[in-house]
Amino acid sequence: MRRKTAIYRSWRHVIITVCVTLIPFIFLLVFAEIARITLRQLFFDIFISGLRLAVAYIIAISIAWLTAVLFYKGKLSAFVLPLADVLQSFPTFAALPLATLVWGATNTTVILFLAITIIWPVFFTIISSLKLIKKEWDEAAEVTGLGGLNYVNHFLLPITMPGVITGTIIGLGDGWEALVATEIIIGIKSGLGSFFQSYTTNTTITTFGIIGLLVIIFTINKLIWLPLLEMSHAKIDE
Repeated sequence: MRRKTAIYRSWRHVIITVCVTLIPFIFLLVFAEIARITLRQLFFDIFISGLRLAVAYIIAISIAWLTAVLFYKGKLSAFVLPLADVLQSFPTFAALPLATLVWGATNTTVILFLAITIIWPVFFTIISSLKLIKKEWDEAAEVTGLGGLNYVNHFLLPITMPGVITGTIIGLGDGWEALVATEIIIGIKSGLGSFFQSYTTNTTITTFGIIGLLVIIFTINKLIWLPLLEMSHAKIDE
């Protein structure tokens, strides 16, 4: 009988998870009091930036997964993979002035540059996962008659999920940094970049803001991505 995979193993694990979830909210309450800013404005800036990052992530992961699955093997892979390697080395911010000239200080500009930042680690970790597919697995899929959506759902998705999640952790780590930098550079009027720009002369608020951002990133990784990564590996073992 197969062991059922679960993210939470015990009530103790659930309680610890709830406590970890509360950490960023408590920190933000204390931070808002120290900085003497309204919680509404602080949460609005976090929400807007988080929404931009989420949209960029969905775009990046969709393109990365589809491209990786289509070109990880075959004749075209000899061209596509080296090309992708070259493109990921391109300094993205070098094109930021041109993008700002075309789209202005808008969400489109921010989301575009975040998607470009996130897509490469996700793409290459998915490629690594696909390269680990054993010939016997492909043959087993053919023998069982897996095809179409069944092949995607029961073979490709489980195989690529560890790569997707690993790439997500790396990509979103880079994405948070690029998010704040892009918002500051183009001068968009809302979000974390605007918040940090408003308090550049106040080292205390800036320091607490950076710590708060790190706490949020740590909490998201701890609560979502690391458990999903462990579960995805367990699924493959089954």
